Amino acid sequence: MSGLDLTGLLVFAGALTVAAASPGPGIAAIVARVLGRGTQGAAAFTAGIALGDVVWLTFAVTGLAVLAQTFHGVFLVVKYAGAAYLLYLAWKLWSAPADAREIEADSRRENPVKLFLAGLAVTLGNPKVIVFYLALVPNIVDMAHLDAMGYIELVAVTLSVLAAVFSAYIVLAARARRLFTSAQAVRLVNRATGTIMAGAAVAVASR
Repeated sequence: MSGLDLTGLLVFAGALTVAAASPGPGIAAIVARVLGRGTQGAAAFTAGIALGDVVWLTFAVTGLAVLAQTFHGVFLVVKYAGAAYLLYLAWKLWSAPADAREIEADSRRENPVKLFLAGLAVTLGNPKVIVFYLALVPNIVDMAHLDAMGYIELVAVTLSVLAAVFSAYIVLAARARRLFTSAQAVRLVNRATGTIMAGAAVAVASR
């Protein structure tokens, strides 16, 4: 198995970095979550988002985009389930008590499996991700000669790029969160991030 050439992988990585770093439902959900609750659970949530990208990439690479269109109803359910969960998170943030102590990481544990599935739903509910991969991959990969190693390399690059981009957003959001030291500021950030989360839900549902 020969895999892909380095130039093609670099072009893919560069384009994906720009796309992943651009504000969208996934980034909005990550930032809103960290601002509202701290970094606890962020790894599981972002892992789900990243795996969703791999799923869409796989559909694009294997030609399963047609299958996804055939089972449009299933993906519609996933989309609205993701939107509903984001709205739930938005309500939780908006209605959170304005206690200045909330600027510290919330110690209450959340189920990492549920967080992972929530992140997965966010990406699977955003079909524009597969449009990106369908537009990019054929331009850098000879689909007629793509082997298993080439697919593995694409997945590895995808996960590496997303891990770097998501980590950067988590760090920046966590630092911004520590700027708030009063109950009034906490109320403002909770409601602002709740609004952002609700916007992400609308973006997912309207695609």
